[in-house]
Amino acid sequence: MNEVFIHESSYVDKPCEIGEGTKIWHFSHIMSGCKIGKGCNIGQNVVISPNVILGNNVKVQNNVSVYTGVVCEDDVFLGPSCVFTNVINPRSHVSRKNEYRQTLLKRGCSLGANSTVVCGNTVGKYALIGAGSVVTKDIPDYALAVGNPARIKGYVCACGEKLDFNEKNIAECICTKKYLKTVESVEEIL
Repeated sequence: MNEVFIHESSYVDKPCEIGEGTKIWHFSHIMSGCKIGKGCNIGQNVVISPNVILGNNVKVQNNVSVYTGVVCEDDVFLGPSCVFTNVINPRSHVSRKNEYRQTLLKRGCSLGANSTVVCGNTVGKYALIGAGSVVTKDIPDYALAVGNPARIKGYVCACGEKLDFNEKNIAECICTKKYLKTVESVEEIL
């Protein structure tokens, strides 16, 4: 794998960890204490705040600010201009840095362009959040959630295709993966 690429217009504060093969593009700022995995792509005009964790192969599109408290597992996709918060009740004149809430984005999930994730929530593995949606509560694995607030409108495969469940609550994707839907979850059948 290649070395790390950092465009000359970007800033990377020390200390931070950046995995090999990661690319950081124009006008971005990586702040101290960050951990960025291998093979990530950090787009133009991105801010990664202190102590953020990005797993391997995370794609951060242009104009995203990833604030302290956000943890992205491997293979997460952050669409253009998506938004995170880290305090529930921000005030300019009140310091609440000790009240930051963690936001967890599980493996393989995708946030559409201009979506917002309110802090303290988890987006499940391979979930897909539609463009412009606002996540105000936990989103389960494989869920397709859209709107404001984001509501579950179906489920998707790890490859991103919408799943259609039969009368036995089983779905087979065009990629041949199979899933079982229960009252509480959707799980891949191995």
